[in-house]
Amino acid sequence: MSMAVLLIAIVVNLLFSYKCQKKSKAFLFLIVAFDAILLLSFKFLAGYGSINGLPLGISFFTFKMVSYQVDLYKGKISKCPGVIAVASYFAMFPQVISGPIMRYSDFEKNKTLSGVEDEFMAFGSKLRMCFDKIEEGLVYFVLGFAMKALIADYLAMMWNDIGTIGYESISTPLAWAGVVCYSLNLYFDFWGYSLMAAGIGVMLGFPFVRNFDQPYSSKSVGEFYRRWHMTLGAWFRDYIYFPMGGSREGKLDTARNLIVVWVLTGLWHGVTLNFLLWAGLLLVMILFEKFLWSSKEKLMAVIGRIHVLIIVPITWVIFALPVTRDLIDYLKRLFPVYGPGVAVNSGDITKLMSMYWPFFVAGFVLLIPGSYGFLEKNRKNRFIRLLTLILFWVCAAFVSTKAGNPFLYFSF
Repeated sequence: MSMAVLLIAIVVNLLFSYKCQKKSKAFLFLIVAFDAILLLSFKFLAGYGSINGLPLGISFFTFKMVSYQVDLYKGKISKCPGVIAVASYFAMFPQVISGPIMRYSDFEKNKTLSGVEDEFMAFGSKLRMCFDKIEEGLVYFVLGFAMKALIADYLAMMWNDIGTIGYESISTPLAWAGVVCYSLNLYFDFWGYSLMAAGIGVMLGFPFVRNFDQPYSSKSVGEFYRRWHMTLGAWFRDYIYFPMGGSREGKLDTARNLIVVWVLTGLWHGVTLNFLLWAGLLLVMILFEKFLWSSKEKLMAVIGRIHVLIIVPITWVIFALPVTRDLIDYLKRLFPVYGPGVAVNSGDITKLMSMYWPFFVAGFVLLIPGSYGFLEKNRKNRFIRLLTLILFWVCAAFVSTKAGNPFLYFSF
Protein backbone atom coordinates (compact mmCIF):
# COMPACT_ATOMS: atom_id res chain seq x y z
CA MET A 1 0.00 0.00 0.00
CA SER A 2 2.79 2.42 0.87
CA MET A 3 4.33 2.22 -2.60
CA ALA A 4 0.97 2.64 -4.33
CA VAL A 5 0.11 5.74 -2.27
CA LEU A 6 3.52 7.27 -2.98
CA LEU A 7 3.23 6.61 -6.74
CA ILE A 8 -0.28 8.08 -6.93
CA ALA A 9 0.83 11.18 -4.99
CA ILE A 10 3.85 11.63 -7.27
CA VAL A 11 1.80 11.37 -10.47
CA VAL A 12 -0.90 13.78 -9.27
CA ASN A 13 1.66 16.32 -8.03
CA LEU A 14 3.61 16.13 -11.29
CA LEU A 15 0.45 16.84 -13.30
CA PHE A 16 -0.48 19.83 -11.15
CA SER A 17 3.06 21.25 -11.02
CA TYR A 18 2.88 22.59 -14.58
CA LYS A 19 -0.09 24.77 -13.66
CA CYS A 20 1.53 25.89 -10.40
CA GLN A 21 4.55 27.05 -12.38
CA LYS A 22 2.18 29.22 -14.44
CA LYS A 23 0.98 31.00 -11.23
CA SER A 24 -2.43 29.35 -11.10
CA LYS A 25 -3.81 29.93 -7.60
CA ALA A 26 -6.69 27.57 -8.25
CA PHE A 27 -4.41 24.67 -9.14
CA LEU A 28 -2.08 25.48 -6.23
CA PHE A 29 -5.05 25.37 -3.85
CA LEU A 30 -6.30 22.11 -5.36
CA ILE A 31 -2.97 20.29 -5.13
CA VAL A 32 -2.25 21.51 -1.59
CA ALA A 33 -5.77 20.43 -0.61
CA PHE A 34 -5.20 17.04 -2.26
CA ASP A 35 -1.93 16.49 -0.36
CA ALA A 36 -3.47 17.65 2.94
CA ILE A 37 -6.58 15.47 2.53
CA LEU A 38 -4.43 12.49 1.55
CA LEU A 39 -2.34 12.86 4.71
CA LEU A 40 -5.22 13.58 7.10
CA SER A 41 -7.37 10.76 5.70
CA PHE A 42 -4.73 8.17 6.49
CA LYS A 43 -4.05 9.80 9.88
CA PHE A 44 -7.73 9.50 10.84
CA LEU A 45 -8.06 5.97 9.45
CA ALA A 46 -4.95 4.82 11.34
CA GLY A 47 -5.86 6.76 14.49
CA TYR A 48 -9.24 5.07 14.77
CA GLY A 49 -8.11 1.59 13.77
CA SER A 50 -9.69 1.46 10.31
CA ILE A 51 -6.32 0.55 8.78
CA ASN A 52 -3.28 -1.13 10.29
CA GLY A 53 -0.76 1.71 10.42
CA LEU A 54 0.14 4.54 8.06
CA PRO A 55 1.79 4.23 4.65
CA LEU A 56 5.51 4.61 5.41
CA GLY A 57 6.74 8.17 5.14
CA ILE A 58 3.42 9.75 4.15
CA SER A 59 3.85 12.64 6.61
CA PHE A 60 7.24 13.46 5.14
CA PHE A 61 6.73 13.06 1.41
CA THR A 62 3.43 15.00 1.41
CA PHE A 63 5.17 17.94 3.12
CA LYS A 64 7.93 17.81 0.51
CA MET A 65 5.28 17.88 -2.21
CA VAL A 66 3.51 20.90 -0.71
CA SER A 67 6.78 22.82 -0.33
CA TYR A 68 7.68 22.02 -3.94
CA GLN A 69 4.36 23.25 -5.31
CA VAL A 70 4.43 26.47 -3.26
CA ASP A 71 8.06 27.21 -4.16
CA LEU A 72 7.29 26.55 -7.82
CA TYR A 73 4.30 28.91 -7.67
CA LYS A 74 6.37 31.64 -5.97
CA GLY A 75 9.14 31.36 -8.54
CA LYS A 76 11.73 30.07 -6.07
CA ILE A 77 12.37 27.22 -8.50
CA SER A 78 13.58 28.85 -11.69
CA LYS A 79 12.04 26.44 -14.15
CA CYS A 80 9.83 23.40 -13.94
CA PRO A 81 12.27 20.48 -13.56
CA GLY A 82 12.03 17.25 -15.49
CA VAL A 83 9.74 14.42 -14.44
CA ILE A 84 12.60 12.17 -13.31
CA ALA A 85 14.21 14.92 -11.22
CA VAL A 86 10.97 15.78 -9.41
CA ALA A 87 9.99 12.15 -8.85
CA SER A 88 13.50 11.46 -7.50
CA TYR A 89 13.14 14.40 -5.09
CA PHE A 90 9.75 13.21 -3.80
CA ALA A 91 10.91 9.59 -3.43
CA MET A 92 14.51 10.18 -2.34
CA PHE A 93 15.08 6.90 -0.52
CA PRO A 94 17.12 8.04 2.53
CA GLN A 95 14.47 10.62 3.45
CA VAL A 96 11.18 9.22 2.21
CA ILE A 97 10.42 7.27 5.42
CA SER A 98 11.30 9.70 8.24
CA GLY A 99 12.77 12.85 6.69
CA PRO A 100 14.50 15.24 7.10
CA ILE A 101 12.24 17.41 4.92
CA MET A 102 14.67 18.61 2.24
CA ARG A 103 13.63 21.53 0.03
CA TYR A 104 13.94 21.21 -3.73
CA SER A 105 16.48 24.05 -3.73
CA ASP A 106 18.83 21.83 -1.72
CA PHE A 107 18.08 18.82 -3.91
CA GLU A 108 19.14 20.86 -6.98
CA LYS A 109 22.56 21.53 -5.48
CA ASN A 110 23.59 17.99 -6.30
CA LYS A 111 24.19 19.20 -9.87
CA THR A 112 27.12 21.29 -8.70
CA LEU A 113 28.51 18.57 -6.47
CA SER A 114 28.43 16.00 -9.23
CA GLY A 115 30.34 18.27 -11.60
CA VAL A 116 27.51 18.64 -14.13
CA GLU A 117 28.05 22.39 -14.31
CA ASP A 118 31.73 21.94 -15.12
CA GLU A 119 32.01 19.62 -18.09
CA PHE A 120 35.77 20.08 -18.30
CA MET A 121 36.59 19.15 -14.71
CA ALA A 122 39.30 16.49 -14.79
CA PHE A 123 38.09 12.94 -14.23
CA GLY A 124 40.55 12.54 -11.35
CA SER A 125 39.18 15.65 -9.63
CA LYS A 126 35.60 14.41 -10.01
CA LEU A 127 36.56 11.02 -8.63
CA ARG A 128 38.37 12.59 -5.68
CA MET A 129 35.31 14.76 -4.97
CA CYS A 130 33.07 11.68 -5.01
CA PHE A 131 35.31 9.78 -2.61
CA ASP A 132 35.52 12.80 -0.28
CA LYS A 133 31.74 13.01 -0.18
CA ILE A 134 31.38 9.29 0.45
CA GLU A 135 33.92 9.46 3.27
CA GLU A 136 32.26 12.51 4.84
CA GLY A 137 28.80 11.00 4.54
CA LEU A 138 29.97 7.77 6.16
CA VAL A 139 31.10 9.67 9.25
CA TYR A 140 27.61 11.17 9.69
CA PHE A 141 26.00 7.80 8.98
CA VAL A 142 28.11 5.97 11.56
CA LEU A 143 27.49 8.62 14.24
CA GLY A 144 23.76 8.27 13.65
CA PHE A 145 24.04 4.48 13.60
CA ALA A 146 25.78 4.59 16.99
CA MET A 147 23.09 6.85 18.48
CA LYS A 148 20.43 4.42 17.31
CA ALA A 149 22.14 1.09 18.06
CA LEU A 150 24.14 1.91 21.21
CA ILE A 151 21.85 4.38 22.99
CA ALA A 152 18.29 4.62 21.66
CA ASP A 153 17.65 0.88 21.25
CA TYR A 154 18.74 0.05 24.80
CA LEU A 155 16.76 2.92 26.30
CA ALA A 156 13.78 1.60 24.30
CA MET A 157 14.26 -1.74 26.09
CA MET A 158 14.04 0.01 29.46
CA TRP A 159 10.92 1.91 28.38
CA ASN A 160 9.37 -1.39 27.29
CA ASP A 161 10.33 -2.95 30.64
CA ILE A 162 8.51 -0.13 32.44
CA GLY A 163 5.41 -0.85 30.36
CA THR A 164 5.72 -4.56 31.15
CA ILE A 165 5.75 -3.82 34.89
CA GLY A 166 2.57 -1.79 34.39
CA TYR A 167 2.30 1.98 34.65
CA GLU A 168 -0.07 1.66 37.62
CA SER A 169 2.53 -0.42 39.51
CA ILE A 170 5.81 1.46 39.05
CA SER A 171 7.27 3.60 41.80
CA THR A 172 7.43 7.39 41.54
CA PRO A 173 11.26 7.38 41.20
CA LEU A 174 11.02 4.91 38.31
CA ALA A 175 8.27 7.00 36.71
CA TRP A 176 10.62 10.00 36.67
CA ALA A 177 13.48 7.85 35.40
CA GLY A 178 11.09 6.71 32.66
CA VAL A 179 10.48 10.34 31.67
CA VAL A 180 14.22 10.79 31.15
CA CYS A 181 14.51 7.37 29.50
CA TYR A 182 11.84 8.01 26.87
CA SER A 183 13.06 11.57 26.23
CA LEU A 184 16.58 10.31 25.49
CA ASN A 185 15.24 7.33 23.54
CA LEU A 186 13.16 9.53 21.22
CA TYR A 187 15.93 12.10 20.86
CA PHE A 188 18.71 9.70 19.89
CA ASP A 189 16.41 7.51 17.83
CA PHE A 190 15.31 10.39 15.63
CA TRP A 191 18.60 12.30 15.69
CA GLY A 192 20.33 9.05 14.77
CA TYR A 193 17.96 8.49 11.84
CA SER A 194 18.39 12.10 10.70
CA LEU A 195 22.19 11.76 10.69
CA MET A 196 22.03 8.44 8.85
CA ALA A 197 19.67 9.85 6.20
CA ALA A 198 21.71 13.04 5.87
CA GLY A 199 24.92 10.99 5.65
CA ILE A 200 23.54 8.88 2.81
CA GLY A 201 22.48 12.11 1.11
CA VAL A 202 26.01 13.50 1.39
CA MET A 203 27.39 10.26 -0.08
CA LEU A 204 25.03 10.74 -3.04
CA GLY A 205 26.27 14.30 -3.56
CA PHE A 206 23.60 16.31 -1.74
CA PRO A 207 24.31 18.96 0.90
CA PHE A 208 24.09 17.95 4.56
CA VAL A 209 20.61 18.65 5.97
CA ARG A 210 20.77 19.56 9.66
CA ASN A 211 17.71 18.44 11.62
CA PHE A 212 18.90 18.85 15.24
CA ASP A 213 20.97 21.53 16.93
CA GLN A 214 21.39 20.59 20.61
CA PRO A 215 17.77 21.42 21.58
CA TYR A 216 18.22 20.65 25.28
CA SER A 217 20.63 23.57 25.61
CA SER A 218 17.77 25.93 24.65
CA LYS A 219 16.58 28.72 26.94
CA SER A 220 12.87 28.42 26.06
CA VAL A 221 10.35 26.03 24.54
CA GLY A 222 10.16 28.21 21.43
CA GLU A 223 13.92 27.91 20.96
CA PHE A 224 13.77 24.19 21.74
CA TYR A 225 11.42 23.56 18.81
CA ARG A 226 13.51 25.67 16.49
CA ARG A 227 16.38 23.30 17.28
CA TRP A 228 14.38 20.02 17.42
CA HIS A 229 13.28 18.49 14.09
CA MET A 230 14.47 21.71 12.44
CA THR A 231 13.21 20.90 8.95
CA LEU A 232 9.66 20.31 10.22
CA GLY A 233 9.73 23.52 12.26
CA ALA A 234 11.07 25.46 9.27
CA TRP A 235 8.32 23.98 7.08
CA PHE A 236 5.56 25.17 9.42
CA ARG A 237 7.25 28.57 9.73
CA ASP A 238 7.66 29.12 5.98
CA TYR A 239 4.42 27.59 4.68
CA ILE A 240 1.92 28.22 7.52
CA TYR A 241 3.13 30.78 10.09
CA PHE A 242 4.68 33.42 7.80
CA PRO A 243 1.93 33.34 5.14
CA MET A 244 -0.63 33.95 7.92
CA GLY A 245 1.32 37.03 9.02
CA GLY A 246 3.75 35.56 11.54
CA SER A 247 4.26 37.91 14.47
CA ARG A 248 4.02 41.15 12.45
CA GLU A 249 0.36 42.03 13.02
CA GLY A 250 -0.13 42.31 16.77
CA LYS A 251 -0.44 39.96 19.72
CA LEU A 252 -3.87 38.55 18.94
CA ASP A 253 -2.96 37.67 15.37
CA THR A 254 0.35 36.21 16.52
CA ALA A 255 -1.44 34.07 19.12
CA ARG A 256 -3.93 32.91 16.47
CA ASN A 257 -1.11 31.99 14.09
CA LEU A 258 0.70 30.03 16.80
CA ILE A 259 -2.51 28.19 17.71
CA VAL A 260 -3.02 27.16 14.08
CA VAL A 261 0.59 25.99 13.74
CA TRP A 262 0.50 23.89 16.90
CA VAL A 263 -2.90 22.34 16.19
CA LEU A 264 -1.56 21.31 12.78
CA THR A 265 1.65 20.05 14.40
CA GLY A 266 -0.38 17.83 16.70
CA LEU A 267 -2.48 16.54 13.80
CA TRP A 268 0.67 15.91 11.74
CA HIS A 269 1.86 13.49 14.41
CA GLY A 270 -1.55 11.86 14.82
CA VAL A 271 -5.25 12.48 15.42
CA THR A 272 -5.46 10.76 18.81
CA LEU A 273 -6.11 12.80 21.94
CA ASN A 274 -2.58 12.44 23.32
CA PHE A 275 -1.00 14.28 20.35
CA LEU A 276 -3.45 17.18 20.61
CA LEU A 277 -2.88 17.37 24.37
CA TRP A 278 0.89 17.28 23.81
CA ALA A 279 0.73 20.08 21.24
CA GLY A 280 -1.67 22.08 23.43
CA LEU A 281 0.65 22.03 26.45
CA LEU A 282 3.58 23.17 24.33
CA LEU A 283 1.44 25.92 22.82
CA VAL A 284 0.46 27.20 26.28
CA MET A 285 4.12 27.35 27.37
CA ILE A 286 5.15 29.13 24.18
CA LEU A 287 2.34 31.70 24.53
CA PHE A 288 3.29 32.39 28.15
CA GLU A 289 6.96 32.71 27.23
CA LYS A 290 6.27 35.01 24.31
CA PHE A 291 3.70 37.33 25.83
CA LEU A 292 4.22 37.21 29.60
CA TRP A 293 7.75 36.29 30.59
CA SER A 294 9.87 37.40 27.65
CA SER A 295 9.98 40.98 28.97
CA LYS A 296 11.33 39.76 32.33
CA GLU A 297 14.80 38.54 31.44
CA LYS A 298 15.84 37.03 34.78
CA LEU A 299 12.50 35.28 35.31
CA MET A 300 12.55 33.98 31.76
CA ALA A 301 16.07 32.59 32.24
CA VAL A 302 14.80 30.41 35.09
CA ILE A 303 11.37 29.47 33.76
CA GLY A 304 12.68 28.77 30.27
CA ARG A 305 15.20 26.24 31.61
CA ILE A 306 12.53 24.59 33.79
CA HIS A 307 10.30 24.26 30.74
CA VAL A 308 13.05 22.72 28.59
CA LEU A 309 14.62 20.40 31.15
CA ILE A 310 11.55 19.31 33.15
CA ILE A 311 8.23 20.12 31.44
CA VAL A 312 9.23 19.20 27.87
CA PRO A 313 10.38 15.70 28.95
CA ILE A 314 7.05 15.23 30.75
CA THR A 315 5.20 16.16 27.56
CA TRP A 316 7.07 13.35 25.78
CA VAL A 317 5.28 10.86 28.05
CA ILE A 318 1.97 12.29 26.83
CA PHE A 319 3.35 11.96 23.29
CA ALA A 320 4.28 8.32 23.94
CA LEU A 321 1.04 7.02 25.47
CA PRO A 322 -2.01 7.13 23.16
CA VAL A 323 -4.19 5.06 25.53
CA THR A 324 -5.84 7.46 27.98
CA ARG A 325 -5.90 4.94 30.84
CA ASP A 326 -2.14 4.36 30.52
CA LEU A 327 -1.46 8.09 30.48
CA ILE A 328 -3.57 8.70 33.58
CA ASP A 329 -1.85 5.84 35.43
CA TYR A 330 1.58 7.16 34.50
CA LEU A 331 0.79 10.73 35.58
CA LYS A 332 -0.55 9.40 38.89
CA ARG A 333 2.80 7.73 39.48
CA LEU A 334 4.70 10.89 38.49
CA PHE A 335 2.61 13.05 40.82
CA PRO A 336 1.27 10.73 43.54
CA VAL A 337 -0.98 13.30 45.20
CA TYR A 338 -3.82 10.77 45.18
CA GLY A 339 -4.12 7.01 44.80
CA PRO A 340 -1.33 4.61 45.89
CA GLY A 341 1.70 6.09 47.64
CA VAL A 342 5.27 6.21 46.39
CA ALA A 343 6.13 2.88 48.03
CA VAL A 344 4.69 0.81 45.17
CA ASN A 345 7.52 -1.47 43.97
CA SER A 346 10.06 0.77 45.69
CA GLY A 347 13.00 -1.34 44.47
CA ASP A 348 12.10 -1.32 40.80
CA ILE A 349 14.26 1.67 39.92
CA THR A 350 17.39 0.06 41.42
CA LYS A 351 16.91 -3.07 39.37
CA LEU A 352 16.36 -1.31 36.05
CA MET A 353 18.98 1.40 36.50
CA SER A 354 21.60 -1.21 37.37
CA MET A 355 21.04 -2.60 33.87
CA TYR A 356 20.64 0.59 31.84
CA TRP A 357 22.71 3.30 33.55
CA PRO A 358 25.55 3.21 30.95
CA PHE A 359 23.12 4.29 28.22
CA PHE A 360 21.89 7.20 30.34
CA VAL A 361 25.51 8.29 30.82
CA ALA A 362 26.25 8.05 27.09
CA GLY A 363 23.11 10.06 26.34
CA PHE A 364 23.97 12.79 28.83
CA VAL A 365 27.50 13.07 27.42
CA LEU A 366 26.14 13.63 23.91
CA LEU A 367 23.69 16.22 25.24
CA ILE A 368 26.71 18.39 26.03
CA PRO A 369 26.98 20.63 22.94
CA GLY A 370 30.76 20.45 22.80
CA SER A 371 30.89 16.63 22.63
CA TYR A 372 29.06 16.11 19.35
CA GLY A 373 30.35 19.46 18.08
CA PHE A 374 33.92 18.22 18.51
CA LEU A 375 33.22 15.06 16.50
CA GLU A 376 31.50 17.01 13.73
CA LYS A 377 34.15 19.72 13.57
CA ASN A 378 36.97 17.16 13.39
CA ARG A 379 35.18 14.62 11.18
CA LYS A 380 38.00 14.81 8.60
CA ASN A 381 40.65 14.08 11.21
CA ARG A 382 42.30 10.67 10.67
CA PHE A 383 41.86 9.68 14.30
CA ILE A 384 38.14 10.50 14.21
CA ARG A 385 37.73 8.52 11.00
CA LEU A 386 39.51 5.55 12.56
CA LEU A 387 37.24 5.92 15.58
CA THR A 388 34.14 5.92 13.36
CA LEU A 389 35.39 2.77 11.59
CA ILE A 390 35.73 0.98 14.93
CA LEU A 391 32.38 2.39 16.04
CA PHE A 392 30.67 1.02 12.93
CA TRP A 393 31.81 -2.55 13.64
CA VAL A 394 30.87 -2.22 17.31
CA CYS A 395 27.37 -1.10 16.28
CA ALA A 396 27.12 -3.95 13.77
CA ALA A 397 28.07 -6.43 16.50
CA PHE A 398 25.49 -4.98 18.91
CA VAL A 399 22.75 -5.01 16.27
CA SER A 400 23.48 -8.63 15.36
CA THR A 401 22.88 -9.76 18.95
CA LYS A 402 19.41 -8.29 19.44
CA ALA A 403 16.09 -8.04 17.67
CA GLY A 404 15.63 -5.07 15.38
CA ASN A 405 14.02 -1.98 16.90
CA PRO A 406 12.18 0.16 14.32
CA PHE A 407 12.74 3.90 14.27
CA LEU A 408 10.09 5.68 16.34
CA TYR A 409 9.24 8.20 13.61
CA PHE A 410 8.29 5.35 11.25
CA SER A 411 4.89 5.68 13.00
CA PHE A 412 4.37 9.16 11.56
